[in-house]
Parts: sequence; C-alpha cells; structure tokens
Amino acid sequence: MILGKIDYLNLLPFHVFLKASRLQNATKKSIELKKGTPSKLCDDLRARRIDAGVISSIEARRYKQLDFGICAKGRVSSVLVEKGSKSQKDAQSRSSNMLAKVLGIKGKVLIGDKALKAYLKAPQDFYDLANLWEQKTALPFVFGRFACVKNKKAYKKIIKVFLNKNIKIPRYILNSYSQSRQISQNDILEYLKLIYYKIGKKEQKALTIFISRSRSLHFKA
Repeated sequence: MILGKIDYLNLLPFHVFLKASRLQNATKKSIELKKGTPSKLCDDLRARRIDAGVISSIEARRYKQLDFGICAKGRVSSVLVEKGSKSQKDAQSRSSNMLAKVLGIKGKVLIGDKALKAYLKAPQDFYDLANLWEQKTALPFVFGRFACVKNKKAYKKIIKVFLNKNIKIPRYILNSYSQSRQISQNDILEYLKLIYYKIGKKEQKALTIFISRSRSLHFKA
C-alpha cells in the first residue's frame, strides 16, 4: 500500500494518527508513505506511483473516493490570493487555482504552510478563498479528497477509525513543525481548528457546485 502524503499542517492530525494508531501490525507495516504536493500526488496517482492519497478535490472524482478530505467552512487562512498582485497560479495546487478562477479573484495564489505564514503576518493583504466561497454559497469548501486506485476496503477501515478519534498532537511533533514552518505552536493549533475532514452532504453539494462551475470555465473535470 503506497499512500501519498501531503506534508502540510492541514493533514498533521492524520499523519500523527497513522504513526501512533494501533492498526493491525500487518496493515501498518504494509503502508509506505510517499511525500508530495497536492498537484504532484494527482500525477503520481494517475501514473500509479501511489495507490491512494488526499489529492486535489477537482481531480479526485476520476478515481474511487472516500468521504475524507481537507474541508473548511469560512476562513481557512492557508488558501489565499494576494491583493493587488499579478495573476499567478500556485504550482502545488489545482483545486485552489480553479477556485480563484471560479470566484473571479485575480492575483497570486498561495496555498499551504507558506500561505498560512504569510496570512498570519498580514491578513489584510490577502483574500481568503474559503471565506469568499462560503459568502457566495453558504457552503464549506473541500480542497482535497482521499482517492485511490486499489485497496479501497483497507483504506476505508483506516479512515473510519481516524474520523472517530480525537487526535492530540504530541508536543515534540508540534514543536518540530513549529520550528520548521516558523509558525508558533499556538497558531498551528488555532489553524487546525479551522480544518475538518468528514465529507457529508453539504461538502458533497459544495463539490458538485464547484465541479459544475469549473466545467463552465472549460476545466475537464
């Protein structure tokens, strides 16, 4: 089982869970993690270099999907467009680039931990795309979704356990990420309160609307 790993703070609770959980030894030992950005993991899944992972939500519908993703309702602080800047896509993303287009927001797109760091320093300089989406649709947004090409049953069991657990991040891991990202531990914990992972009816409705509007802009979803 080769699982793509987005090494962003927004999936830190899931990575902590995989490392610490009491999964059956055979299952745990069979999982190999392969790091990548959301857009890179899209390519890796298509080329079968991985068999599963959280990939850009706009690409996930091409594969078997589970009701697990990176979701936010209202402010997310890590998917941004810089105000007054020249339009530029973030190469690490696909869903966020298209979301900016769907919302009609022009400027430089920033995602992930670098975006969070920039936002914390000067929130007034950025448009928060999840916030704008919620204002227009009254719905959450799903930035990434778990997709796979095989071992769906095994992954489904793992994710079911994760979604029903309250994950506490060990202090040493929090400290390590804080130092490497240059973001305070408290800011990381506050940020994670904005993120959730269960895809329900509202999240699915949001995805349907997003895909439909993306198609109208000639995205082949």
